[in-house]
Amino acid sequence: MEALIIVDVQNDFCPGGALPAPRANEIIPVINKLMEKFDVVVASRDVHPPDTKHFDKWPPHCIQGTKGALFHPDLNITRIQKGFHKGTGNKDDGYSAFEATNENLMDYLLNNNVTDVYITGLTTEYCVKNTALDAVNNGFNTWLVTDAIAAVEPESSYEAEALEEMKSAGINFINAATKCC
Repeated sequence: MEALIIVDVQNDFCPGGALPAPRANEIIPVINKLMEKFDVVVASRDVHPPDTKHFDKWPPHCIQGTKGALFHPDLNITRIQKGFHKGTGNKDDGYSAFEATNENLMDYLLNNNVTDVYITGLTTEYCVKNTALDAVNNGFNTWLVTDAIAAVEPESSYEAEALEEMKSAGINFINAATKCC
């Protein structure tokens, strides 16, 4: 069974948000189209408390109860079967969807007989990378949908290094057109 994992497509990571990926809005239609091709669709969200050590490194973003923490309004949330909240403590970063505190993503995927995961979302250098690495390290055949991810710093060395790290870890790169569109 294949699952689509949508990572952090939230207002604060999109243009106009507190920590935007400049091309974030461009990937949302791709993700919406991809959702139609999967029986299992899950999504993660940063849900930070107002006071967290995470904000020592980053500007405040995705604070619980704010508009910035909500999914972007263009994302078709009706196809998402389960949401996973991460970064909910005052001491953790919650970069990976596998670090969710409200539900256990690993258990959910295994209970749904998932063997292959397709990673989409925001942002390439951080939460997408960490989710993909955790997926492959947990034994899933892991696919990065390259036209359904966006970086905070597009075309930077950070993005290039993240992509290389994922490729070196055995993550497969795929274009959405190959899967569906």
